[in-house]
Amino acid sequence: MFFNEDHDYIRELAREFAEKELAPIANEIDHNDEVPQRIYDMMAEMGFFGLKLPEEYGGQGMDIRTYVCVMEEVCKKSVTCSLTFSSANSLSTAPLLLVGTAEQKKKYIPGIASGEEFMAFGLTEPGAGSDAGAMTTKAVEDGDHYILNGRKTFITGAPFAKNTIIFAKTNPEKGAKGITSFIVDMSLPGVSTGKNEEKMGLRGVATSDVVLEDVRVHKSEIIGEVDQGFTTAMRTLAIGRIGVACQGLGIAQGAMDEAVKHIRERKQFGQHLSEFQGLRFMIADMETKINAARLLVYNAAYKLDRRENVTKDASMAKYFATEMAVEVVGNALQMHGGYGYSKEYPIERMWRDVRVLTIYEGTSQVQQMVIAGTVLK
Repeated sequence: MFFNEDHDYIRELAREFAEKELAPIANEIDHNDEVPQRIYDMMAEMGFFGLKLPEEYGGQGMDIRTYVCVMEEVCKKSVTCSLTFSSANSLSTAPLLLVGTAEQKKKYIPGIASGEEFMAFGLTEPGAGSDAGAMTTKAVEDGDHYILNGRKTFITGAPFAKNTIIFAKTNPEKGAKGITSFIVDMSLPGVSTGKNEEKMGLRGVATSDVVLEDVRVHKSEIIGEVDQGFTTAMRTLAIGRIGVACQGLGIAQGAMDEAVKHIRERKQFGQHLSEFQGLRFMIADMETKINAARLLVYNAAYKLDRRENVTKDASMAKYFATEMAVEVVGNALQMHGGYGYSKEYPIERMWRDVRVLTIYEGTSQVQQMVIAGTVLK
């Protein structure tokens, strides 16, 4: 129902890349806080940055399920290495594909699809996380331009982004109904970035603030209609949440693989750990929850390919898959005993990487609000 032979082929391609190229250097990427350029070049060559982007704009024109296949396999070995191409296929381009003009699509999407340019997504602010409508960044009309002032925070890829989608209030008195989205060239006067955040996990892709001080943005860079930016942001996040769910699914499966390998090899009290009933029951629970999450993720992707409303499905997939991943990775580390606490083992990095998945692109509590809201509307 969910996949065909083409999906299987792409999955195998991504699996081979992840096992051969990412697994051997994943801990090195974490330690150095940098992804080697050759990895980006290889992902670009394989078309990862444009997987689900239209062919007319330089993309591969594939479906969401193809994207899910690649994301799951890459995230088994390194969630960090999924961040840039995940954004290229969701947060960076969804607003343009949803409500952008033909000129904007032709101008920006090809560079993103090729991996040559990165576009960041600037919604979160120091005082506006889950409550995005509380943002204070403002855009004041000035002839053919808008003057933007404000600060965005925790923006993935901001230090190396060529452009950033910025959400700002054009009519503050309207609250969330007065927000507009803009494409901001990061080289414009008045645009700067803060220091690279020292993150607990997902090290290797720079994250920082974006500071806007009297930045003049032409009206041609408005995405969609004035005051309709919040709707665009929420529709974009519904797509992005499937990607985060894939990250949870992938890292959970990767941790499971590490745990199975370890308990099969490790002996205590004269027998392999895999022979202890307590650990076997933990494995059973982990396997069941991983597969339940996989069905939620695949179902959301399948529905999006059918152009159905996936607001609830994406939130359920993100909520369950990421909470499951935190539990599974934690259990996998526990099975490693003291070795799991050592940076020499992948599971230590995975434990740090997984924790943010229940937070970004909508916390688990926000997903619960979305799910309940669609059921009780």
